[in-house]
Amino acid sequence: MADWSTLIADRLDRGAGPKAIYDWLRVEDATFTGSYAAVKRLCRRLERARGVRAGDVAIPVTTKPGEVAQVDFGYVGQLLDPASGRLRKAWVFVMVLGHSRHAFFKVVFDQKTPTWLRLHVDAFSFFGGVPHVVVPDNLKAAVIRAAFSAADEVELNRSYRELARHYGFRIDPTPPYAPQKKGKVESAVKFVKRSFFQAWSPTTVDEANDGLKRWNRQVAAVRVHGATQKVPLEVFQLEQAFLLALPVAPFEVVVWKEAKVHTDSHVVFERRLYSVPWRLVGQQVWIRSTPGSVVVYANDERVATHARKGLTHRSTNVAHLPEGRVDYRERTREHWEARARRLGEEVGEFVTELFDHDDVLYAIRPVQAVVSLLEKHPRERANAACRRARYFGSYSYPAVRDILRKGLDLQPLPDDELPIKSLVSPTFARDPDEFIH
Repeated sequence: MADWSTLIADRLDRGAGPKAIYDWLRVEDATFTGSYAAVKRLCRRLERARGVRAGDVAIPVTTKPGEVAQVDFGYVGQLLDPASGRLRKAWVFVMVLGHSRHAFFKVVFDQKTPTWLRLHVDAFSFFGGVPHVVVPDNLKAAVIRAAFSAADEVELNRSYRELARHYGFRIDPTPPYAPQKKGKVESAVKFVKRSFFQAWSPTTVDEANDGLKRWNRQVAAVRVHGATQKVPLEVFQLEQAFLLALPVAPFEVVVWKEAKVHTDSHVVFERRLYSVPWRLVGQQVWIRSTPGSVVVYANDERVATHARKGLTHRSTNVAHLPEGRVDYRERTREHWEARARRLGEEVGEFVTELFDHDDVLYAIRPVQAVVSLLEKHPRERANAACRRARYFGSYSYPAVRDILRKGLDLQPLPDDELPIKSLVSPTFARDPDEFIH
């Protein structure tokens, strides 16, 4: 292995471990025949020869009262969900105060943004105050884009920003792949999993949360902490006065989501459709939702507001749809016959007969086109055009359009009476009397 010591030392200096170095060598260099055990031994020798470096030293951080809280999740296996009657994956949420080590624990079935926000609200209520800084991991409910170096810019979840702004705390995300930066909560997660879940063995989420409250009150909060050699609850009684006061107004859970405007001029949020101005079709917008409302923003400008819930799965503001095409949403015969009758008796009769002209085809599209066309003309011409079309039995949109285009509605009809025409027979059926003669 001596021939490889220079390369291995270089990778060690870059921060790679023995396993990563071994995998790199066996993949990148066909002449390498060493074993993983040999690479590990060489790495240990090189590290001993190199000695301790400044970066190897763990710097203890002294946390002032009320200054910092660290938060994290820990997987605790599957628990029964009474709501669904089935087993589900469960996580314990832990928020621990850095000074006293007093902690809040709660079991949940997901790590989604609304759950993440409600857990913070519950924790602040439990402590009776708010720490000045909260240190989360890089889960999506907290951090959209993590900073891998000092030069990178952190992008926080918008919903988490609103929570922090409401309660007045700052967010200090943990650097990626650096769990030691939030060692206090890491230790608390290990402790609750070992001391509570392995010993008490709850089977349902309700048992877990009820048991956690008693275990925290009678065990975790009153033990002598291994690192501080003090009782967390006793220290917390002094620390609580340094926490930020809880705001008077309760926090309303706010969820932000980026969405694309579909061709129907709607965005989708939690299986409901909400309309936005049609000119935004194809663009990305931001949805800000509360338990009672859904607000849509485009380029940081509010463009739509809807009630969160409704009788149907769709919430549409007709002003958001293209002018002249809004009415095409209506597809009932009653609606279009009523609109036709408002234009006059002849128009109403023509539209009714157009619907009945074919005993199989539902003529909604030609009716929509005819009524929309006639609404653009004076009532006299609209009724005259329908009178002529009825006279000649021309039940189609092109017929009405051509009558108006050529001005035929302004010409007198050959006869004042309409020819006898059966509307109950199929369009192409012949009269039985013709066969007799």
